[in-house]
Amino acid sequence: MTSDVRTFVFINLVKKDFPTFNNKVFMKKNNSLRKLGLDIWTWRARQQACSGDDIPRLPRSGEPQRVSITTPIGHESRPEGWRPEFSAASVEKYRKQRNYFLNRWEKIDPNTLTVSDSVDHRLLGSLLSRVCWELDVIRSWERDALFWVDQALGPYMDLLLDPNDFSEYRASSAVKALEDVPAIFSEACSALEGTAVAPFAQAVIEQLSAGVDIRGGKFPDIGERIAMSSGALEKHIPVSLHRSLALASQKAGVAAEEFRNWLDLRINSMKTSTAVGRDVFIWFLRNVSIMSESPEELVDGARHEYCRSVVWEKLSNHLSSSIPLPPLPSSAKEQCDIEARDEQSIREFYVKNSLLSQPDNLGHYLNAPIPDYLAPMGFLAVTNDLTDEYRLHQNGVSYVPEPSLDLGYFHAANARDPRAGIIHEGVHYQQLAIGYRHENPLRRRYYDSGSNEGIAHYNEELMLQAGLFDAAPHTRTVIWNFMRLRALRVEADIGLAIGDLSLEDAADLFSKKVSVDRATSLKESAFYAGNPGVALSYQVGKHQLMKLISEAIQIQGESFEFQKIHDDVWKDGNVPFALLNWELNGNKEDLNTIDDDPLTGAIPPKPEFDR
Repeated sequence: MTSDVRTFVFINLVKKDFPTFNNKVFMKKNNSLRKLGLDIWTWRARQQACSGDDIPRLPRSGEPQRVSITTPIGHESRPEGWRPEFSAASVEKYRKQRNYFLNRWEKIDPNTLTVSDSVDHRLLGSLLSRVCWELDVIRSWERDALFWVDQALGPYMDLLLDPNDFSEYRASSAVKALEDVPAIFSEACSALEGTAVAPFAQAVIEQLSAGVDIRGGKFPDIGERIAMSSGALEKHIPVSLHRSLALASQKAGVAAEEFRNWLDLRINSMKTSTAVGRDVFIWFLRNVSIMSESPEELVDGARHEYCRSVVWEKLSNHLSSSIPLPPLPSSAKEQCDIEARDEQSIREFYVKNSLLSQPDNLGHYLNAPIPDYLAPMGFLAVTNDLTDEYRLHQNGVSYVPEPSLDLGYFHAANARDPRAGIIHEGVHYQQLAIGYRHENPLRRRYYDSGSNEGIAHYNEELMLQAGLFDAAPHTRTVIWNFMRLRALRVEADIGLAIGDLSLEDAADLFSKKVSVDRATSLKESAFYAGNPGVALSYQVGKHQLMKLISEAIQIQGESFEFQKIHDDVWKDGNVPFALLNWELNGNKEDLNTIDDDPLTGAIPPKPEFDR
């Protein structure tokens, strides 16, 4: 590791601001690598599909921007007027551009690079492999109806998340996003004709029909939900846009209902296989996630963790059996007030115990009552705003419903003790906000969920073991139950990917073994079936991070400091741990195992669902 590229490690920053950027640090890096990385990410901002996941979200255009793509301090945001494009012609253009970038990437000799530059080189290789995975392997636009719901309604949903008042530009963008919906659903029907997969279609039919809301109560058909959202939005936008909004909303609702009906008419003749197959999944692990384990090793480790979690959850429940559950807050506002106090107390807990620096200019992760224009669309995505590199002055926000006994799994846990959410989603906010300040812009973006989710899941047990919940026995039980869920996700993810489990099997697994409500179980299972490798990232990432920290302890001995290693890991929290272990500890064992696999760097095998 060269000293010039790791200038800003967060050591002893407990009562200091983040360091000022030093552009010269990044300018000293390999120029070809730097230019390639910025070019890829500028293109990726236009090409990347919409997703309900919060971690991969890209900045929006049109808002005040503090940094520019033309400097080492930022990447491009979504272009003005952007909408998802996945026509056959667009996909072919993406493939050609991917091949162009891959050719440039292959011309850079990693043997001539510093360790830090080599890590960046492999990060870009991971990103290009992900593009290959999306375009050539899972091909969601021609198989997955859920993908098209994200593309059609996701841009509108994303514009609702920022807690600030609606600027005229943002309001106009929301209207345009709804105006785009009919055309996108029309493209969806053309793309899915003859190739759609029944389990995904069934999930969409349920998603767009009336049903149980994980935020409590029930929701109506999708057309009415869109109308409810746009109707509530009217009072937040200029009067001059009201008529356009109402017309766009009505047409979007009709298009969404027609798409649901289109799927329903064809579902009995659709393909049923969702599995990519074992070899293809290993290709993903090696090339995209940069993980060295076999599927069997991952499942075996998860089963051990599941047993461990079951035992300690039961013990925690036994010890708290005579203690009444904490009451639900009287309102969402009261829950938000409690959460704000808890968030500050957790920051102080980190500092008091020398676990993680909390610079004064790091924003807060706060709850807010879910706005009436967002609530009807909340089924589409994680309802939070974790900011981005252009909005570092803003706090992160997670929207909460009114407390009730009908809340779904996670909302119910967070209502009784908001700290259960702060130690996971709040960690996402802090890790991303810290990462957005990285002097190296190639380290500011999402590459794979293993690092981000691994950090958040690791932090849950870190806080449990450090004593944060010693006076909250029921929350201790909940945290162990979270661990049980994350361990079970590994088995579900791999089972879905290699074909051992159907989507219904996976949903039943969650419902029966972790008592997750049916709506949450089905929603998660459908997402994981269409996005292999995401569900396992929590547990596997946590284990990989613990391996990295364990090795740091052995290397550093008495000089080891939890705060320093956590500051380093949070800062580079977008980097897969096999790469970070090399950079921080000099350990290439996992990378050597990956490089010895014939699937590493190879063309991905044919997916099982194509055979």
